[in-house]
Amino acid sequence: MSSTPRTSVKEAVARGIRRRYAQESVFRALGLGALLIGLGFLAFFFYTLIANGYTALAQTRLRLDVALDATVIDPTGSRDPAVLEGADYQKLVRDALGARFPEVTARGDLRALFALVSPGAGLEIRRLVVADPRAIGTTRSVWVLADDDVDVLVKGHVSRDLPEVDRRITDRQLEWLSRLESEGRVALRFNRYFFLSGDSRDPELAGIWSATVGSFYMLLVTLVLSFPLGVATAIYLEEFAPRNRWTDLIEVNINNLAAVPSIVFGLLGLAVFINEFGLPRSAPLVGGLVLCLMTLPVIIIASRAALTAVPPSIREAALGVGASKMQMVLHHVLPLALPGMLTGTIIGMARALGESAPLLMIGMVAFIVDTPETPLDPATALPVQVYLWADSPERAFVERTSAAIIVLLVFLLMMNAAAILLRKRFERRY
Repeated sequence: MSSTPRTSVKEAVARGIRRRYAQESVFRALGLGALLIGLGFLAFFFYTLIANGYTALAQTRLRLDVALDATVIDPTGSRDPAVLEGADYQKLVRDALGARFPEVTARGDLRALFALVSPGAGLEIRRLVVADPRAIGTTRSVWVLADDDVDVLVKGHVSRDLPEVDRRITDRQLEWLSRLESEGRVALRFNRYFFLSGDSRDPELAGIWSATVGSFYMLLVTLVLSFPLGVATAIYLEEFAPRNRWTDLIEVNINNLAAVPSIVFGLLGLAVFINEFGLPRSAPLVGGLVLCLMTLPVIIIASRAALTAVPPSIREAALGVGASKMQMVLHHVLPLALPGMLTGTIIGMARALGESAPLLMIGMVAFIVDTPETPLDPATALPVQVYLWADSPERAFVERTSAAIIVLLVFLLMMNAAAILLRKRFERRY
């Protein structure tokens, strides 16, 4: 009689175990599925980004036999660098293109023919003449920039089989381009303008250099101001401040500031730094100050966590051998907490590098061509440059937008890798 209940209990326990194991298997499967879905979306994102952006590293060029006419470049024969810099080199490009197609004489056809080359095609010839004035009076074979519409056609972004009304290249222009290709005068070459020039209305001349320099100045200002202020604030709050309602209020506000939307800091910077203090708009100095306000709470919280992680025995041992509280903090606690502080600082800087909303509020969305030489010069930043290019209607800006995003992601990965290396380098075991 007693074996039946005992058997029933064992079976119930076994059923319960099997049910729990089944639920655990379902939970693991759901977790694995969520992970795979996330990795799939990430892989699709990087594939799309790279597929759209890698073509920006090459630019279509046309090889023309350019006659470096002295009457156009240097009529007086002075060889003055200022005269050589200001010559009409675009006319030489047009003359070379017209000589290649002598049958094109109508004004409208000539305008369409000259549209095959970029408005900045003369830059290559100017660079050649300025570097070697002895070339004046000779004929040189020069690879000049093609127009962005030609570039997207050669790269295959626009099909040549489309009807003429669906292409920005006419059938006549396509015929001339095909003739140049058959003569070996069309090629894709490394696009140095993307890395070495500033923004431009012409996609083939647009680059990220001025935005990169602007981002550098902003991050420099942010680092110089936020790191010492954040570390000093964390040390005071963690080691010296009395525990009362005022310090509790300060801690709550610091934690709240870390969660404030970044655009609010942009509004604050617009109201204080520009409207009240009169600092110049679009300047990296103002951008750095705004990003400093945004980064400070992150650095303070990370630094306090690093200080808290230092064992109390370190403090007690330092005080026990006669060190003052300041000596204890500076000589013993701070060196042990420094890896965590550096990690939090670099992560905060990486977040600042990717911000665009606060910079839009202080005017850094302006069209800036020149490279800033000081933090007070007008500039833009890489995230804002991506925003500007993404809003442009030209097809050639699509690949440059993706390429700029890739560059920005590379910088972010480098900064995060630096945080890991610094933590490993300075971390101490105790």
